[in-house]
Amino acid sequence: MYNSNEILQLINDYLENIRFDRKPQSLYEPIKYVLDIGGKRIRPTLMMLAYNLFKDDPESILSSACALETYHNYTLLHDDLMDHADLRRGHMTVHKRWDANTAILSGDTMLVLAYDMMARCRPDKLKEIISLFTETALEIGEGQQYDMDFENRNDVSEDEYIEMIRLKTSVLLACANKMGAILADADQKDADCLYKFGEKIGLAFQLQDDFLDVYGDTKVFGKTIGGDIVSNKKTYMLINALALADEKQKDTLLKWMDMANPDPQEKIAAVTEIYNEIGVNRLAIEKIKYFFNEGLKYLDNVSVENERKREMLAYTREMMKREY
Repeated sequence: MYNSNEILQLINDYLENIRFDRKPQSLYEPIKYVLDIGGKRIRPTLMMLAYNLFKDDPESILSSACALETYHNYTLLHDDLMDHADLRRGHMTVHKRWDANTAILSGDTMLVLAYDMMARCRPDKLKEIISLFTETALEIGEGQQYDMDFENRNDVSEDEYIEMIRLKTSVLLACANKMGAILADADQKDADCLYKFGEKIGLAFQLQDDFLDVYGDTKVFGKTIGGDIVSNKKTYMLINALALADEKQKDTLLKWMDMANPDPQEKIAAVTEIYNEIGVNRLAIEKIKYFFNEGLKYLDNVSVENERKREMLAYTREMMKREY
């Protein structure tokens, strides 16, 4: 069996050796740029670890695993453009280095390339894999639309938010796990358990992202703290603060949310103070632990010996090991 570091090396080598021989170069250069600036490669790693639960040659599914990474980066190109983000992984985003039209067109091309790479899987599994991939891609678009719709609402419920992040984030991790199982000839029960495992872990991961945006260490987290507060992003933290605040706290929150050009640091400090008073930080930690533990139950139900699950378990624990 491979460990996660060995799998990551296989993935990075594969992506680094992709050559785009088609023209025009101006279309493919941004794609190569995005794939070369790295990232955690969580989705292809999960896919290959899931495969490795059942079979010992995960290198045989590298093309399909890297298709997921290509697809994921396509979504980031468009997300960065919609969010007007200047940096991604410490590098200029495509629309900043080139322009918005390039980000749109190169992103669209990445989506097509992802399908082409995915279609190189075993012919007898092609229909099932493409169907799962397509359903997942549709769900991610739906999640992104919900996220955009929430920008204009102050009455988003916790259940609505959980469903949004399930669609926008979790289903791709779930898809990665299930694809690995399908390509390894796992039975339907095990493939479904791995899907639910990825789905629950993905929810925990995104909720932790919300938490760290407020309470994380910038040096460890890798992002400026408080960005969600400044932009009034409807996160688990804000939704629960609005739901649980007393009249005075809610008035203060809404005042900061409605303010045209607040001082960012003052707004972050004021909103964080209300979060602390209400205790949404504790609620978030409890919810993160809940979804993570729910995910582990599904991994426990996969019918392979525990020794073969050891690397998958270690990797997912490491995914969640980010400083509070």
